Amino acid sequence: MLTDWVSYNINGSMARKRPPDRLQRLIECATGVFIEHGYAHAQMDQVAAALGVSKGTLYLYVESKEALFDVVIRALAMGDTFNPPEQLPIPTPRPDDTVAFVAEQLAKRQSVAALVAALERRTIGDVRAELSGIVTELYDALALNRNALKLLDRAAADHPALAELWFKGAREGVVGLLAEYIQDRARRGLLAASTHPLVLARVCVETLAFWAVHRHWDPQPQDVPEPVARQVATGFVVGALLNG
Repeated sequence: MLTDWVSYNINGSMARKRPPDRLQRLIECATGVFIEHGYAHAQMDQVAAALGVSKGTLYLYVESKEALFDVVIRALAMGDTFNPPEQLPIPTPRPDDTVAFVAEQLAKRQSVAALVAALERRTIGDVRAELSGIVTELYDALALNRNALKLLDRAAADHPALAELWFKGAREGVVGLLAEYIQDRARRGLLAASTHPLVLARVCVETLAFWAVHRHWDPQPQDVPEPVARQVATGFVVGALLNG
């Protein structure tokens, strides 16, 4: 938790305490603004309005929009393990710091263990169970990180380095591994054959991504409970790959 410290004005008299939860609320409001508008078009006064404070108040907590974006990224990636800095305002990061942090987190959190294990497996027993494990793991990883992934997806257009990491690195990496799996199991006669496994893999990943992530920002959302979305989306992908 942030230290609930007291500031002093120029005459040395006691000034109003900063609310101890305001940085957390600032991060939450800024997340919404960055996702809605993207990085380039997001404005600090939009964040201030969402938080219900003056624009100047934001600069008691962060030095700049760059600093705000960086702390939002770190908070979303680290979740409950995120420790807000004690000293405020949070300084503007060096140009490559945010990108380096995202690269590190993507490497750690890209949960495809079941897929990698399947590709290394020589003997396949129940292919439906194997495939269900892979697809469910992908869905759950997307759902767990939905805010961070939506933010990356939205901000990447304004950050070429982030776009390279997210679209060319993380997403294409998962699609490529899934395509390799589809091709291998089809060759063994365990999955339906496909002349375009890479396209099929991308269709599967995007289907999971919509229901795990993007539907939560749909302007006309369908009211679907999360367990139902998970069950139907993963079942659909598994069925499609098994039956062609």
